Amino acid sequence: MENPQENPEMKTLVSSINSLVKKGYTEDYQVNDAGLASIKSGIVYQPEQVKVVDFYRFEGTSDPGDESILYAIETSDGGKGTLVDSFGPSADTKVSVFMQKVEEISKKHDGK
Repeated sequence: MENPQENPEMKTLVSSINSLVKKGYTEDYQVNDAGLASIKSGIVYQPEQVKVVDFYRFEGTSDPGDESILYAIETSDGGKGTLVDSFGPSADTKVSVFMQKVEEISKKHDGK
């Protein structure tokens, strides 16, 4: 995964999502009471079925409400997609609780 500071394609949330889609991260995920759900298929995953291969934080320069985090996710059945959440006071507690249970979370620092 790219480092947003080193790759201009990864400077904004939208450009980062577009870059990940080009790499096959085409599923859109959301967290609900049952787990991590694919919006397209409706399949629900538990934390042990999820691997976060990278994540990116975006901080609003003028509005703290623009702070968000983008997760690049791979699932145990080969699904690849993204999950977006706010961080800080506007974070979704369901996402926070779910992500704390995910055992495999990686952050790529070298752009490889």
